[in-house]
Amino acid sequence: MIEGVRIKRLIKHCDDRGFFAELVRDDEQLLEHFGQASVSMSYPGVIKAFHFHEKQDDLWYFPVGNAQVVLYDLREDSPTKNQTAVYYMGEENPIMLLIPKGVAHGYRVLGEKPATIIYFTTYSYDRNNPDEERIPWDDPSIGFDWTTKNR
Repeated sequence: MIEGVRIKRLIKHCDDRGFFAELVRDDEQLLEHFGQASVSMSYPGVIKAFHFHEKQDDLWYFPVGNAQVVLYDLREDSPTKNQTAVYYMGEENPIMLLIPKGVAHGYRVLGEKPATIIYFTTYSYDRNNPDEERIPWDDPSIGFDWTTKNR
């Protein structure tokens, strides 16, 4: 586990109409400040990685599809600096994942259908001064192998 990363397990309230679940509440202290909520869809097999932020935290949820989420701790003062963590999120594991600023993150869509991510950030996106730094998905300093292993 990477220092500062938090998981919230979602509680689904099901009945004959479907289900209801709370994603994030202001009294849970998951985000130090709410900035923006966004949604994105990616096709099967797509890898969207890596990027990180200097100022904002991200809170991720995959309501549709499944994804392999990879985190890499870049923070100089972190006890988990240079460590990698992998989380499997989506329909099969409905969790919220808090990604602290300074932790590089990305994901690969698993399975044969698209995945949708809903994410919350502590600050709104600023087109003139984006808080987003990119690292290639196959960067050798991270050295993550994105291939599925047959076991």
